[in-house]
Amino acid sequence: MTNKPTRAEHEHTPDAITARLARGSKINYLRDIVYGGIDGAVTTFAVVAGTLGANLSVRVVLILGTANLVADGFSMAASNFLGTRAEHDDFERIRLIENRHIEQFPEGEREEVRQIYAAKGFSGIELDNVVDLITADKERWVEAMMADEYGLPREVRSAWKAAAFTFAAFAICGLVPLVPFIASSDRAFGLSTAATGCVFFAIGSFKSMWSTANWWSSGAQTLAIGSVAAGLSFLAGTLFNYF
Repeated sequence: MTNKPTRAEHEHTPDAITARLARGSKINYLRDIVYGGIDGAVTTFAVVAGTLGANLSVRVVLILGTANLVADGFSMAASNFLGTRAEHDDFERIRLIENRHIEQFPEGEREEVRQIYAAKGFSGIELDNVVDLITADKERWVEAMMADEYGLPREVRSAWKAAAFTFAAFAICGLVPLVPFIASSDRAFGLSTAATGCVFFAIGSFKSMWSTANWWSSGAQTLAIGSVAAGLSFLAGTLFNYF
């Protein structure tokens, strides 16, 4: 049985490789988009489902839904901003530590490099050459220690971009459950439910572009998780009628 050749994600000619490496690595904000999008759809639909479950008016649905879009969206963006800033602070703290250790304990730091690369399978003259090459440049030495000793990336995500992607995804996806009510449709709740389900599935399918899962499998998984959250919200609102 022979393996079929798969499509290459990019070219591997010398010129293509040079051009690609010159552009540098791209920081991925997928996590922020998925996080904001799912939470926006879930929490806004939760407001819709809970409010209608409690037999409150459409006006209340729109007021609470809009308040959720603004307040919760900003809260999530702010939290993501502060969390990412904390990553930046920790990144710089560790960089300072490694710079100080290299200056004060160079032989100890060289030994750390040696043991790290020995664990990767280097030995003998090859290991000596690797250690000499890495420790010959202080900046390269620090970067190697941060990556291999602490498992840190070479570059930390932008806090502003992370917050912006989170808020934008939250606002766009969170607005979907409210649109049928804004349009004053007679079947507003049914349309809101269907549209929110489509959002869940679309987010999951979009996420599959960066994973090994099939688009329909990833979409179905996200739809299932979102449906459970929405169902619990409607149940909570319905139970409110009995108190």
